[in-house]
Amino acid sequence: MAESLNPAATHHLPSFITAPGQTDVPMVVTGVLLVLGVLLFGIVFFKLHTLPERVAHKSQKIQFEIVAVLGLIALFTHMHIFWVIGLLLALIDFPDFGTMMSRIARSVEKMAGIKTTEPATERPPEIGPDVKRADEAAGMPPQRHDRSKEGDRAVAAMKPETVPASQKEASHA
Repeated sequence: MAESLNPAATHHLPSFITAPGQTDVPMVVTGVLLVLGVLLFGIVFFKLHTLPERVAHKSQKIQFEIVAVLGLIALFTHMHIFWVIGLLLALIDFPDFGTMMSRIARSVEKMAGIKTTEPATERPPEIGPDVKRADEAAGMPPQRHDRSKEGDRAVAAMKPETVPASQKEASHA
């Protein structure tokens, strides 16, 4: 028995219908486009997500680590407020109090007669020529001390005398 076509059926099939056993080209193209679309969307999402961190890193911000942590929290909790806070922190310039305070500290050390060779290192201050060590002031022979004890003695020699509590001025409540 020969199969005959239905008289209402068309004699011509559309191009998206493939014959049995052949490769479905439109499905393969759609699959490749879907995979590329998901990858590109992920790349754009992560680039946008790391925007605050990149802005803070480029401009050498002090709060870079805080911005990075806020970005990670936003990524894993899906709470966008952390991302917004991180972006705002990345865009704000905080004043540099460290440089100003170190310059003030060096000026005060200079006025006190304490010599410092490098302002960037955190060494104990050396004893200046006008500050006597505690053992020299007591008339004892000089002893060999390490630098930290000399710095402590210099600081102790510069401190004002303590006033007993009974002589202090009454505080106002």
